[in-house]
Amino acid sequence: MNVDRPYMPGYGLAPATGGRGLLPWSWADDRLAAARRYWIATVGADGRPHLAAVWGLWADGAFHFSTGGASRKARDLRHDPRVAVSVEGASESLVLDGVAERVIDPSVLGGIESRYIAKYGSGYPDPADNPLMVVRPRTVIAVLESEPDFTELATRWTFAPDEAPTPG
Repeated sequence: MNVDRPYMPGYGLAPATGGRGLLPWSWADDRLAAARRYWIATVGADGRPHLAAVWGLWADGAFHFSTGGASRKARDLRHDPRVAVSVEGASESLVLDGVAERVIDPSVLGGIESRYIAKYGSGYPDPADNPLMVVRPRTVIAVLESEPDFTELATRWTFAPDEAPTPG
């Protein structure tokens, strides 16, 4: 994992070695796990962006969510699996970029189902009709709204394609 400042020219961010430092990965990991609602951004074959609120789970260094098999999200992901995921709340912005893949391994499906029910209660969607997707982060960016946090703590974590973040 590489940790530095996000590229935001003109915003006055401190250098990675300046300000009050970089946020620890545990800051992002805790927020990804604790969020109840997330936003998923996809793009369709015609180039139109699509943003949708979803329930999901941060588990084993990846984000998991389901979608209706005939939904716009599912169609978009079949065309282009790149996605952006954000936790709700912009005062402590956290945005993850990655590639969504369908989960078909029964042991993974069962493990996510039990965690989903523990988090949300009943209502876990049938993965046969509602694909379970996993997004492994490539880049995660955190920006805190208040000053001086905005300029002194903005942090970007970058992961290699086969690298999974470790918990906190």
